[in-house]
Amino acid sequence: MDVEQAVTQHYAHGSLEESILDALAAAGKDLNHLTPKDLAPVDEFHVGGRPATLAFAQQFGPRPGMRLLDIGCGLGGAARYFAQEHGCRVTGIDLSLEYVSVSNALAARVGLGGRVSCELGSALALPFAPESFDGAYMFHVGMNIEDKARLFAEVRRVLLPSGLFGIYDVMRLAPGELSFPVPWASGPESSFVADAAGYRRLLEAAGFELTKERNRREFALEIFAQMRARGAGAGPAPLGLHIVMGASAGQKVKNMVGDISTGLIAPTEMICRAI
Repeated sequence: MDVEQAVTQHYAHGSLEESILDALAAAGKDLNHLTPKDLAPVDEFHVGGRPATLAFAQQFGPRPGMRLLDIGCGLGGAARYFAQEHGCRVTGIDLSLEYVSVSNALAARVGLGGRVSCELGSALALPFAPESFDGAYMFHVGMNIEDKARLFAEVRRVLLPSGLFGIYDVMRLAPGELSFPVPWASGPESSFVADAAGYRRLLEAAGFELTKERNRREFALEIFAQMRARGAGAGPAPLGLHIVMGASAGQKVKNMVGDISTGLIAPTEMICRAI
């Protein structure tokens, strides 16, 4: 099994759309009148969820009418956010046919089918012509990609000159073994967490200028503290990322939080410009 197959298998669910809709109904949502905000608890599959997306957007600076590429779009939460709140047209790409199908179904359900479209494909061989997009971003994707040089070269190829590229990935702060499983990988064979210096070097080599960078470890720890406070004495809410992560959700999150808390890894933002 190659890495992309292992990644796809890790995220496989089998009945994801049905599970999400059942959870929405259990949470009291009207399935015929859903909004992107209703979906945020389950489709923002990255540290910090919607607050992290909002913070990223402030750094990224999306503009109405921008053509954006969402690399590793997952269920399309970020794509729908940028379409609805910033007037962008977003194309998503993901390795998982199930995620692509659910993403497109959810976009149609919330009335964004005309501005958000996701398709099956690899970030290492983007199925788009050169200079197709004004900007691109990826949320918690690089941890599953070993060949980041090829990834960044492909992103640069499909961006217009001066196009924006935003990254929100978990990056390594110190040497040491990660605890598995984590949300992005069941084991080390499909986990490729690199340090920020490595990202910088490869981004520069691919033709990007880094304009902003910030370590989001303290933000993550605050989010985790809030989650613990809300969940004290209560089970999981009907709608949440446990639906996506499956039966091992608790252990995956516990391991990730532990490695962030000890300073081994941290979510990190980078904003670049194509040169």
